Amino acid sequence: MSDESGTQDIPAGSPEGGPRPEPIRFFGTTWVDHDNGYALRRAGVAVGSLAAAVASCLILRFAYEGLQIADTGSFVTVLVIAVFAVCSALAFRNTWDGFGRRPDPDRQASLRGLLAIGFVGSLLAYFLRSLTEAPGEKLHRQEYESARRQHEKRSTRRTGNPSKKKRPR
Repeated sequence: MSDESGTQDIPAGSPEGGPRPEPIRFFGTTWVDHDNGYALRRAGVAVGSLAAAVASCLILRFAYEGLQIADTGSFVTVLVIAVFAVCSALAFRNTWDGFGRRPDPDRQASLRGLLAIGFVGSLLAYFLRSLTEAPGEKLHRQEYESARRQHEKRSTRRTGNPSKKKRPR
């Protein structure tokens, strides 16, 4: 597997030759040619992520009602709502940016708790991206096409002996 792109190089003697596309969660490698139920998978991912976001909002509503029943006061209620709103916005932005470029592992590790709190934002980003393409498809396609071009450059062979090439006089 290539370090920077995630595409997998196939050994030179194999019949396919060249890099293989990296599978995407829920889509495998169907994103390459948009075959084997790609559109149906995209619709399923969109519906599933939206349903998960709605269910998550219902659960958060129960938590809000629990705060109301506990009579914790308006400050705590506003604080909890603000935390979930900010964390969801940050999670949305982080997830959305992750579809266009490889995320930094150290940054991801430091944001793990914040992203867990803002899970609704991540689900909504996944839903919106799945309306146009498989989430992360653009990034994977760019990396795959780049790896294929590099492989074609490496695998083209020169014909003949360059020292015997006729030079113009």
